[in-house]
Amino acid sequence: MEPMNRIPQLIVDVYAYFGLHISTDGWLYLFTVISLLAMLGAVSLFISKNVLGPKITRLISLSKAKWDDELHKHRFFRRIAHIATALILYLIVPILLPENERATLFFQKLVIVYLLLSAVGAGSAILNTIESVYNGSLMAQRAPITGFIQVGKLVIVIVALLLIIANLLDKSPLLLLSGLGAITAVLMLVFKDAILGFVAGIQIAANRMLNTGDWIEMPSYGADGTVLQVGLTTVKVQNWDKTISTIPTYALISDSVKNWRGMSESAGRRIKRAINIDIKSIEFCSEEDIEALSKIRHINQYIARKRTELAAYHQDQNIDIQDLVNHRRLTNIGTFRAYLEAYLRHHPKINKEMTLMVRQLPPTATGVPLEIYCFSADKEWINYEGIQADIFDHVMAMLPVFKLRSFQHISDSARI
Repeated sequence: MEPMNRIPQLIVDVYAYFGLHISTDGWLYLFTVISLLAMLGAVSLFISKNVLGPKITRLISLSKAKWDDELHKHRFFRRIAHIATALILYLIVPILLPENERATLFFQKLVIVYLLLSAVGAGSAILNTIESVYNGSLMAQRAPITGFIQVGKLVIVIVALLLIIANLLDKSPLLLLSGLGAITAVLMLVFKDAILGFVAGIQIAANRMLNTGDWIEMPSYGADGTVLQVGLTTVKVQNWDKTISTIPTYALISDSVKNWRGMSESAGRRIKRAINIDIKSIEFCSEEDIEALSKIRHINQYIARKRTELAAYHQDQNIDIQDLVNHRRLTNIGTFRAYLEAYLRHHPKINKEMTLMVRQLPPTATGVPLEIYCFSADKEWINYEGIQADIFDHVMAMLPVFKLRSFQHISDSARI
């Protein structure tokens, strides 16, 4: 008789030693087997956690690879220990219960369920490791895979669930799969968001529409901030006030989304702001005004060039200086516009390689909008706002120099 096959007789002999006569198909023997299986499982897990665990941890710390650190972080090795324990229990149950087929079958079914659940945990740990390693690579900046990882986990859970049900019912998994066709409509309803999210995830990844770390705006969902996670069914966005907005993944391809990634990857951040000039303050420049303005460094060459150009024009057209209708003269708003463009071209924090202009917009009831359109070389939000504010501080301070006024509504206190 092999040593393992002698275990049931050994148990019976131990009880006989204490004066108890039992059989291998009795309740007392069955209770003893259950206790032994529980103790065996506990000892196996204790050894794997407290004996093998520290050794594995030491080996991982000595390794330079990153993937094993992630496997350890996601408890892959601990879940593998559960699989090993389940296999040991599955093999030893028939040995301990040689004459009780019903109990053997029952306990083996339970062990198989335990094995499948442990396998689900190990598979999930592997997928989490793949996601963590991928997110640390440069490829993560091109396409997120969180949605696909979640699909993988869902598939593992569904397969395990089918196998568990097939194991408990003693049915073939293929037979259960064939029966799922009858409840397809119900499954489509239950997994509607997951299916839509999976399709949306494929389009997002293929077209590089979105990635973690992107700044997006979706006013319909109250989202304006950084993408934290692109999942199978939801996308998490941390708004600038540190609140979290949750958006259905499929909404990213069905609704309007503004992604600021282009700005982040470009060489500058756009400044596009106008100041309204009071129309009543617009006038021709006198000779005294021109002389005073020609002393401004950024505009002296412009004034000299315009003077030469106008003098040549008047001479060619034989226009007298007293001809107020045909005589061309500089205006304070045109000269101011030229000054602002020259000022921006000399500004150290403006990108000169990108579009730079100062333009007039159509007059409105609140004056003539004079718009500055350029790009800040510094894209950091706080720095960008500071640069923009400094520019318009200077613009408003220089208005009186050109005898211009900004338009503003008179407040109640000014009427008193």
